[in-house]
Amino acid sequence: MTTLQRPPRRTPLKAAVTLALCGAALAAPAWAAAQQAAAQQAAAQPASPAAAVRPGDDFFDYVNGDWLKTARIPADRSGWGAGAALAEETNERIVKLIDAAGTDPHATAEAKKVAVYYRTFMDEAAIEAKGAAPLQATLKHIAAIKDQTALAHALGATLRADVDPLNATNFFTENLFGLWIAQGLAEPAHYRPYLLQGGLGMPDRAYYLDDTPRMAELRTKYQAHIAATFKLAGFDDAAGRAARVFELERQIALSHANRADSADVQKANNRWSARDFAAKAPGMDWTAFFQSAGLGRQDVFMVWHPSAIVGASALVSSAPLATWKDFLAFHTINHAARALPKAYVEESFDFYGRALTGTPQQQLRWKQSLDAVDAAMPDAVGQIYVARYFPPEAKQRLQQMVVKIVDAFHSRIAQLDWMAPATKKEAQAKLDTLYVGIAYPDRWISYTNLKVVPGDAYGNLQRAELAHYQQQLGKFGKPVDRTEWSMAPQLVNAVNMPMQNALNFPAAILQPPFFDPAASDAVNYGGIGATIGHEISHSFDDEGAQFDSQGRLRDWWTDADLAHFKTATAALAAQYSAYKPFPDLAINGQQTLSENLADLAGLSAAYDAYKASLANKRLSADADRDFFVGYAASWRGMQREAALRRAILTDGHAPAKWRTFTVRNLDAWYPAFDVQPGQTLYLAPADRVRVW
Repeated sequence: MTTLQRPPRRTPLKAAVTLALCGAALAAPAWAAAQQAAAQQAAAQPASPAAAVRPGDDFFDYVNGDWLKTARIPADRSGWGAGAALAEETNERIVKLIDAAGTDPHATAEAKKVAVYYRTFMDEAAIEAKGAAPLQATLKHIAAIKDQTALAHALGATLRADVDPLNATNFFTENLFGLWIAQGLAEPAHYRPYLLQGGLGMPDRAYYLDDTPRMAELRTKYQAHIAATFKLAGFDDAAGRAARVFELERQIALSHANRADSADVQKANNRWSARDFAAKAPGMDWTAFFQSAGLGRQDVFMVWHPSAIVGASALVSSAPLATWKDFLAFHTINHAARALPKAYVEESFDFYGRALTGTPQQQLRWKQSLDAVDAAMPDAVGQIYVARYFPPEAKQRLQQMVVKIVDAFHSRIAQLDWMAPATKKEAQAKLDTLYVGIAYPDRWISYTNLKVVPGDAYGNLQRAELAHYQQQLGKFGKPVDRTEWSMAPQLVNAVNMPMQNALNFPAAILQPPFFDPAASDAVNYGGIGATIGHEISHSFDDEGAQFDSQGRLRDWWTDADLAHFKTATAALAAQYSAYKPFPDLAINGQQTLSENLADLAGLSAAYDAYKASLANKRLSADADRDFFVGYAASWRGMQREAALRRAILTDGHAPAKWRTFTVRNLDAWYPAFDVQPGQTLYLAPADRVRVW
């Protein structure tokens, strides 16, 4: 996954539903004008090589040095860069479209529903007037829990399908478990429910267990946040409740898998029958849990994190019932904070924004409200957006680039001297059957069954999450849809889904500076071309290579092929583990290996495709330089220290600056910038990592 702009915290990966277009599609000249305006905005801060920095010493600073001197992270952001700026512009466009839909008598029913959802979140006065009243029914239900069976029912009722372990930057979910509904690892024709670890209010087990001053400080602040949340909701003994809830979460964290183990799909391949849970994970009334979760009819489950399921289940019976009730109450309030009065919103931001990511200022209310409606009805918002800013004909140039880059992968695989013919055959089959979604899905999700009530922000939030969950449950018994999208068109991002053998490139990323219709092929292949190559190459990285052309987890490599692959990838992991963004914190080369491999293979294939595109064209003397500058400019960005430290600990991606250093493994980069031995990034030819 190319992470440029992540979905908001606690946002479901997809929500639920089909909306007819709001207004006519933008005519081609108008779309071109919009693209040109965006290109001009990007050009206002062009890639400007810094004379004081040699490209062979720090290629990121060489390309982005002038920008770094003047750029500032906005007060409501934990980071800033090319992707964030594009996301900001995209969001401003979307809000105008939503406002227009709210007053347009010709807008579709679902476009109006989007506008109502958005306006309800914007109406802070109405939310203030209701106070904590919307919470009371749920809190009373929690308070009425009398025994372990009722607790299991309550825990099951909180389950939501909002975690994709193959593409998660972390496995952060406040519900006791996460749920993912996807095809079986060994059964690509059937949807299966996957249970994952959860139950934490902080991003990862390391935040509870690591013995460092920074983590100790965050633990103190988190416990204070729990207490403050209880106090706002009118609970007595807020400090005592907070201490007990924190200790329960700490015990849950003890059984969690670490980041590296979570990313190991082989360790996740655990098929349990419904009857297995009582014996393998005693403590939970699993019949009650699955019944309330809507999973009572499922006979087969995939348990991604067995140790966490076992550990949490044991705690259900061993931890005091009162503590579990406080746990449920706190997370009910914490999760819904954005739909509650300002005091709750500010308390939530004080910890999750200021303390956890170092962001000094909260986002404006319109941005919070847009995040909320994006989470609730992503496809409905996306359909409004692409109708105005991305007509069908805009796909053509991108589709041509995809064809060339796929062809480059075919060629690179055919020429590998270390891969056996049988392995090559399956690798080529993966490319032949690859689904590439450009801009937006062929079929939109419908939100007809979602009830949006004016003035009921909390209720709308709850109903939207439940609608998404029910839509996911509705997959059971139906044919697996390999073309289903996992990203909304308005997201500045891209993704590879190895079990579907499919890619998504949302419309919002297909704009300058990643793709610029006015730019040269060299710049575009270095920008969006490398991103396309990155996502294709995920099909052959340390994770994707474990899945065949049908998305089945199976070993299709010879022993010799696998040995070579592991040796080459170990060298890349070691290369990244040597980078230290802070004196006390290095990048984890194993944790970021999949993304680093995708960067390397993707950039290499994009370079090949770019060269192939030059047939019968006059080559600029600076073409190779433009290609690599385009790549480095696409990763232009910066983060606050707290956010960068968090990312290094929990993210499967290396930070943007160090992703730029991928260029040191490509032979063509050296003559393009006259990189010589003795310069910091120089690698001898034998030390340059070559995999695909």
